[in-house]
Amino acid sequence: MSSNAYIKLVPASAKQSVSTDELKELFTYYKNITSKTGDQVKWQYEESAFPYEIKETEEGKGLWFYLESNNDRYEAILVGVDFEQIHEDDGSVREQPYIQITLPETATVGDKGKANEFCKFLGKKLQGELHLFNGRVMYYYPRK
Repeated sequence: MSSNAYIKLVPASAKQSVSTDELKELFTYYKNITSKTGDQVKWQYEESAFPYEIKETEEGKGLWFYLESNNDRYEAILVGVDFEQIHEDDGSVREQPYIQITLPETATVGDKGKANEFCKFLGKKLQGELHLFNGRVMYYYPRK
């Protein structure tokens, strides 16, 4: 059975919308900063930190993409964007964007660890509300 984590972009978040292209840029940024860490410690950390290739299908263009690995410890992670309807206390309705990270049934323990790591990275960068795979919530936006 697949499992999901969500990064919700609440009104206090740094961004109020995100596209799949922006997420791909964030993953590229993540790959670059981890390779610099590897350079500092003189170790090929880039392959261990991000053992995936970003791939997109025609039917998922603009909606979702997946991270696929050739490493035997990893399989795949799916990443998508969508909106949900939020009913406010005053009766109004607003659309709230969110990022969905999905571990397919074939995902390994390594994929789950990397997915948690990527969720926390994206949550911090976007200052969102992270709903982890285990149901716990982490708040990365400024709260009053």
